[in-house]
Amino acid sequence: MSTFTLHPLQQAIKEGNLKETERILTEDPPCIDLKTEDGIPLCLYAAKAGNFPIVKYIVEYSRASMNTVDDKNRTILHYAAMAGDLETNRYLVERVGMDIIAGDADLITPYQIAWEQGHTALLSYYQERTGAAYEEMYHNPIRTGMFPDPSIVRVGEDYYMVNSTFIFFPCIPVSHSKDLIHWEIIGHAITNPEWAHLDELEGGRGYWAPDISFHNGRYYIAATYRLNDTGTVYRKQIVVSSDRPEGPYSEPAVIDEDGIDPSIFHEDGRHYMLLNRGARIFELNGDCTGQISEASLLFYGDQKRAPEGPHLLKKDGYYYLFLAEGGTGPGHRITVARSRELMGNYEPCPYNPIMRQTDEKAGIQRCGHGKPVCTQNGEWYMVYLCGRRIGGGYSVLGRETALDPITWTADGWPIVNGLKGPSVLQKRPNLPVWKDGAKMRNCRTADKAPADMGNAAEETFADGLPGEFMTPRPPEKDAVRFENGALILKGSTHPLASVRARNILVRRQSAFCFRAEAELTVPELKDGQEAGITCYYDENTWVCCYFTKEGETLSVQVKEHIGKEDICHPKAVFAENPVGGQFVLGVETEYLHRRFYCGKVEEEKETVAELNNVYYLCDEGISMGKRFTGAMVGMYGYAGDAPLFIRFRKFDYQELSNKNEK
Repeated sequence: MSTFTLHPLQQAIKEGNLKETERILTEDPPCIDLKTEDGIPLCLYAAKAGNFPIVKYIVEYSRASMNTVDDKNRTILHYAAMAGDLETNRYLVERVGMDIIAGDADLITPYQIAWEQGHTALLSYYQERTGAAYEEMYHNPIRTGMFPDPSIVRVGEDYYMVNSTFIFFPCIPVSHSKDLIHWEIIGHAITNPEWAHLDELEGGRGYWAPDISFHNGRYYIAATYRLNDTGTVYRKQIVVSSDRPEGPYSEPAVIDEDGIDPSIFHEDGRHYMLLNRGARIFELNGDCTGQISEASLLFYGDQKRAPEGPHLLKKDGYYYLFLAEGGTGPGHRITVARSRELMGNYEPCPYNPIMRQTDEKAGIQRCGHGKPVCTQNGEWYMVYLCGRRIGGGYSVLGRETALDPITWTADGWPIVNGLKGPSVLQKRPNLPVWKDGAKMRNCRTADKAPADMGNAAEETFADGLPGEFMTPRPPEKDAVRFENGALILKGSTHPLASVRARNILVRRQSAFCFRAEAELTVPELKDGQEAGITCYYDENTWVCCYFTKEGETLSVQVKEHIGKEDICHPKAVFAENPVGGQFVLGVETEYLHRRFYCGKVEEEKETVAELNNVYYLCDEGISMGKRFTGAMVGMYGYAGDAPLFIRFRKFDYQELSNKNEK
């Protein structure tokens, strides 16, 4: 039984007793800093109680700070939105300056709370203040899961984006949108395995920070090709091109200039490539396949730490140079400088950084690496990367893509989201909404809660391999085939912990809470072979749930691989031989907790193992190699020396609502 006793101030607030509230705060001013049994600061509790006179007194006469937040980073306006009292909300917004679209640690805003609870009058007021109904807003990040290093270009009324894929194949997705919010992968920059050159590369290397541009009817994609640290050359640049945005693209042309994050700037029939550090520039030939001048430094950067990701924009007689600075961690930011001449000198913006997250408790962090785009209506936006952390600092989903508006100051400088840092909720661009529920994945519109975006896919393989799937490095030529609506996957001769492992079919984990299930026919296994599902980051960190055989015993087991350590959980042994049966292997994830289960298709599923802390499936989990990617989930098989072919009938992926906000 609880022994908690309400503090007199909490009791007075609960009863709506203003005089008693005044008396207590006059005699004991520090008590306003106390918390309820549930950990709610009393000034926020007063807003939740919905008593305007008490809230007004606390704001104007108590020592309470209006920067006070709870352990979920919710403000006093979040609690006022829960109560739904219009007078309190109006006062907090107009007199105290609280933000209707400020997100808590789980990216929940006061606007969303009012919408979910159906406070009609409050929603009308919020719409009046923001200029948009809740359904006309969008959530950041706009692309969830591993979509880092975004680059964007508009051609007419169409928008195209590319993102890094590192060692995953096919390489560098090309996505299409009509409204900047809904995106569909329509192709890849490199789809020929012989052109990928990924076979020996360690996780986190491969293709970094691509850029897409358009000139004279042709699309150009440039990227850094990052090798292992085994020789004297670590980085090269590649360029591919096509007259169609979806491809096919040309064989990569290699440019032997050291650096990362290339972008191509086209002007008056000439072409230039920019690279870090800071922004170095050199000229390319007519088809952008070769370097024809020495690189020279335009500008090193404003903050002077890890300046990279250079992009050039020419507008109103100025060349604007955008840079990512501060490293890809919490100090990441976007800065800008400008010059009247292409080759400089460049003057840094007095408002720098024009994008940075300064709230260490906010749900969206590590914001940087941005590129601007102008809509056909003359509105300006910036796409940029960001990351969301859970469990003490783990960005399991990898770096994602966010979008915020750009405004131009009277003295001609671009600033992003009014210098307020990344937005959680934002008014949609003034573009026709482009929706197709069957195709739009990893997108975040406001009428879908950020915890449950409806990102579901039941893949039966009747039409081949869905576009969401990738493989770490190219698969073997005969690795995947289709037969009667099923996928036949060839087991790899090398285990998951090897760079030489192949035929691992995975898709991005796009939410902190999800369920993934693979339906397969249990194959005839040799000793030591595996057939199952995996939650995969790279060869150094993964967890899998698989059928395996030892002697005459066939079982299901869960294994974690963390660095150089394998943790094998107890096996679940079958009383009857399951070979040839239709079984489901699944994983249900809630933040860092994962439950693996197994069972016949039409029967109840049994838990195989529960893992409470899969912290290692992210950049920050361990220190080994280059860790820039994001968690994946999918299917695999390990054959060893004997042939193994596994029949998967379908793979289901479903995002889940947050059960317990972390």
